[in-house]
Amino acid sequence: MASASAVPPEAGAATRLRIGVLASQGDFAAHAEMLRALEAEPIEVRTSKQVEDLDGLVIPGGESTTITKAIERDGLEPAIKAHAAAGLPILGTCAGMIVCDRDHLGLVDATAERNAFGRQIASFEVELEVEGLGPDPLRAVFIRAPWIASYGDEVEVLASVDGHPVAVREGQVLLCAFHPELTDDSRMHALLMALATAARERRPERAAGREQRDE
Repeated sequence: MASASAVPPEAGAATRLRIGVLASQGDFAAHAEMLRALEAEPIEVRTSKQVEDLDGLVIPGGESTTITKAIERDGLEPAIKAHAAAGLPILGTCAGMIVCDRDHLGLVDATAERNAFGRQIASFEVELEVEGLGPDPLRAVFIRAPWIASYGDEVEVLASVDGHPVAVREGQVLLCAFHPELTDDSRMHALLMALATAARERRPERAAGREQRDE
């Protein structure tokens, strides 16, 4: 599986990454703020048209049933699946992990268990070592968090809590059970951006076409 360093690309008018944040429900504004701090261009996504021409996509936490119904209501599923099929990265956090699993959008060969650590009162924080983010642990905030209950051979486990996978990757799709937008550690978002940069470099015509439209 190809690796990517959690280091955001250098910003520039022609290279600025357009990262969508699904804004159907959940704390999408905090994700957008973190992406903006990394000098990406965050796009709040509410329509299928807005998924087009993105370099990456975040599916945030919230309530998985509500998010799933909103995706169906707004006709977003084909656009999100097309984004993934094009080799463009997706970061699903907390409820976003559930939305991306094999029982929902089917973007990864894994099944997430809802509220696996318990209800709201069982929320917790932990110093978590996440593969691909360097040697320093990440402060992970778990709120009504899922975990990965089962997964296929192509799924790479990046971090676990008490033996339960809480961060995984399959291809260009990253899933984590915690809320990276609720701390000042931007490495999960930087990893998404690194994957987006790598995808753009594999498809230079995509960046060239955008640069021409921006002129």
